[in-house]
Amino acid sequence: MKLVSWNVNGLRAVQKKGFREFLEKEQPDVICLQEHKASPEQVAPDWPEQYTAHWNVAERKGYSGTLILTRPEPLSVRRGIGIAEHDNEGRVLTAEYPDFFLVNVYVPNSKRELTRLPYRQQWDRDFLGYLKGLEREKPVIFCGDFNVAHLEIDLARPKQNVKTHGFTPEERAGFDAFVRAGFIDTFRVFEKGGGHYTWWSLMAGARARNIGWRIDYFLASEALAPRLKSAFIRPEVIGSDHCPVGIELR
Repeated sequence: MKLVSWNVNGLRAVQKKGFREFLEKEQPDVICLQEHKASPEQVAPDWPEQYTAHWNVAERKGYSGTLILTRPEPLSVRRGIGIAEHDNEGRVLTAEYPDFFLVNVYVPNSKRELTRLPYRQQWDRDFLGYLKGLEREKPVIFCGDFNVAHLEIDLARPKQNVKTHGFTPEERAGFDAFVRAGFIDTFRVFEKGGGHYTWWSLMAGARARNIGWRIDYFLASEALAPRLKSAFIRPEVIGSDHCPVGIELR
């Protein structure tokens, strides 16, 4: 089973840049999209017809949002994490399959001046609580744009970015908490080296020079570790400032 995640930074925009062609080539069983910035009536469903679309839309128009396109029909779909202050931006969408939950997440950005850092820290705690609640029922896979580079190896210039949003000690500690709670960074099961990134600034030719950050992830319950077949990043896929990431399960 192949699962893919991609922050498309506007679904209608990426549809004009080869989105359907990417799906037809990659052939994921499920693709989780973040930051679709749309509502269903605004989008022409040009993806292959075997996919069913499940949406979570932000109250604010043209902002945020998560979407799951899935070939196997989920047993159930949940929107949000059940906490009102977190659930108005369409950031979490959970699909239940027979042997795991798949959670699509677009984690809040702390903002350039760190004005949203305290909220982000509360979000991390509440989201982890939600995940552990799901895990009491069955194993969990969660994926998406986490808006944090976890370790120094996860960005090209760690020393220059220690106090930058996306690499503050507080945000990195939030990721540490996921790991301590028993969730595996699936990409690091297969790749220990650096230079692998999922987001690049649109300025100064950063992508061409691979001056990037790894901020898009698949994490999974330890119980699923024996089923991990591969984990991958697709930096060659353009259309967004992020690239797709994914895993394959046995």
